[in-house]
Amino acid sequence: PHPLCGRGGRTPGSALVNALVVLPTYNERPNLERVAAGILAHDFASLLVVDDQSPDGTGAIADAMAEQTNGRVQVLHRTGARGLGLAYVDGLTHAIASGADAIIQMDADLSHDPKYLPDLVGALDQHDLVIGSRYLHGVSVVNWPLHRIALSAFANRYIRTVTGLSTHDCTSGFRAWRRDALARQPLHAVRAGGYAFLTEMLYGAAKTGCRIGEGPIVFVERQEGYSKVSSRVLGESLVTPWRLVLSRGRVTSPRG
Repeated sequence: PHPLCGRGGRTPGSALVNALVVLPTYNERPNLERVAAGILAHDFASLLVVDDQSPDGTGAIADAMAEQTNGRVQVLHRTGARGLGLAYVDGLTHAIASGADAIIQMDADLSHDPKYLPDLVGALDQHDLVIGSRYLHGVSVVNWPLHRIALSAFANRYIRTVTGLSTHDCTSGFRAWRRDALARQPLHAVRAGGYAFLTEMLYGAAKTGCRIGEGPIVFVERQEGYSKVSSRVLGESLVTPWRLVLSRGRVTSPRG
């Protein structure tokens, strides 16, 4: 195991052993308890659920977990406009203020396996931001149709070409940050409200000199619930790389 974090949820002594997972939710009632159990199986990790007024009762399930876990689960109930980027701005801002050493972004739909948390957090002794990458060694996805793989591959190539980023998986939502690096990001200046938020944050990290690394994961398509991707979200994802480059320029040197 990595010297920072051991397997099986145990963490040997290190400066970075206090990790907070930020988990945005919207109608994730079938998945939340399972993903939370996987996260909390690691004794270095706690959980912040950021619920976007889920009509299916996800927020109430999160509240019940918070009462049962002695502070290891917190819940942030958002109001106002919904969206992944908006939820992350609120959740990551809260996480920075919490004092956690490492802050992790994850999806709540079980596509991101909590078993990878020790490796991603462990890599933060050499990087400021670590991406859980589906494309580091070929294509590591399960239950995706060919057209979905092709769309994802095109999106990543498009982002790299426009922005100059060198990351293999620019659109992965499984990420670990050092708190000090995340605190340097102007979260409340981020404009992308949907999945393009991930591109905007990665670009910002490169522009602020973060050491960006990647660790291999296997991504598994959700089995319960439904995807929140819409035509508006896809349109924002196409426009965002150009907006970033036109306002701040291309990334001119690889980060690692």
